[in-house]
Amino acid sequence: MYNFTIESDFKQLFPQFIGAAITAQVTNTPSNEDLWKEIATAEQQLCQQYTTETIKQRTGIAATRQAYKIFGKDPSRYRPACEQLARRVLQGKGLYHVNTIVDILNLISLKSGYSTAALNAAAISGNSINLGIGLANEPYEGIGRGVLNIEHLPVYRDATGAFATPTSDSTRTMISDNTSQLLVIINGYDGRTERLQQTTLDTIALLEHYANATNVEHTLYCEEYR
Repeated sequence: MYNFTIESDFKQLFPQFIGAAITAQVTNTPSNEDLWKEIATAEQQLCQQYTTETIKQRTGIAATRQAYKIFGKDPSRYRPACEQLARRVLQGKGLYHVNTIVDILNLISLKSGYSTAALNAAAISGNSINLGIGLANEPYEGIGRGVLNIEHLPVYRDATGAFATPTSDSTRTMISDNTSQLLVIINGYDGRTERLQQTTLDTIALLEHYANATNVEHTLYCEEYR
């Protein structure tokens, strides 16, 4: 498991943050029919509970938006991924079919309201990961977004630099069909430890069922646990 640290300015501005991390060996596949049945059910449930206007009030999404505002980023211009996914479903567009690992994390995001990151652990440099706030002109290429301005966004960094934000993961650590070493990050800006722990266990169960996950480890990280 990686050693996670949180920068002091991040902690001072948003001390209630709790993160969860999962590492595992996995077998990825292009798609899984049974998984997509679960996704369809989650999409239906979301549409019964929220609209494109009320989704911003969902606990996990509202807390992430609050963090963005505190850090100095407009959450409506740089929407957290959890909100992006939910809005897409609520607009009747449905989720993209990507691959089984990414589809699992999208399902978790729909069900929990948390922004998640599915990352190719083989592309991460070193064993230490730092969570901080993006800097001006910090280089970052987001998946499907090109060069992304991550100034004032929450950002995860390894020895090479920034590789994940709640708005978009980077192309450097993106999941491919051949990914076998997985790191999952779940961002709990609402500070609800028990809910984040349950979401972590739900994620592990899906990874074991649909991606044959083995050597699974998980942890929570925040100021309280340091």
